[in-house]
Amino acid sequence: MGNTSSMLTQYDIEEVQDHCNHSFSQQEIVSLYQRFCQLDRNGCGFISADEFMSVPEFAVNPLSQRLLRMLDGLNFKEFVAFLSAFSSRASLQQKVEFIFKVYDSDGNGKVTFNEMLDILRDLTGQFISKHQREEVLTQVLEEAGYTNDSLLVQADFMKILGNSGLKMEVEVPVD
Repeated sequence: MGNTSSMLTQYDIEEVQDHCNHSFSQQEIVSLYQRFCQLDRNGCGFISADEFMSVPEFAVNPLSQRLLRMLDGLNFKEFVAFLSAFSSRASLQQKVEFIFKVYDSDGNGKVTFNEMLDILRDLTGQFISKHQREEVLTQVLEEAGYTNDSLLVQADFMKILGNSGLKMEVEVPVD
């Protein structure tokens, strides 16, 4: 499975399915493998940050630089696990875990007010001022029972996003 010129065996497909909590069907995993092989231009079995940036939809994503921190050097199994958060079959817990990792820029398991502001800045650009972002974030945190000084852990994200009707889905085209 590490060599992109090889084909996936049934065992490989089932192993990847188990690794991503069955977020993708076997046919979707085969399609994802074909896409992985296209992205892995040098055929080394890993996708680099530069190879990810070759995907136009990814390159224009305002969070692409944050996502690259999570992506650089993924093998196929890790690639599918990364994408599994976007599957319609992924649990809310899986989606919240993914979002938390995006927000936790230093990887310390806690998200600060400033890390959340950075995400809002990345998402809104110049459309709203820093002061407006601070006001919005302060209000959201207060409504959830937190303050600007709170250090949020993953369970806090689950509490805040748990009833939000969170939708994070992509469709995997199958041939």
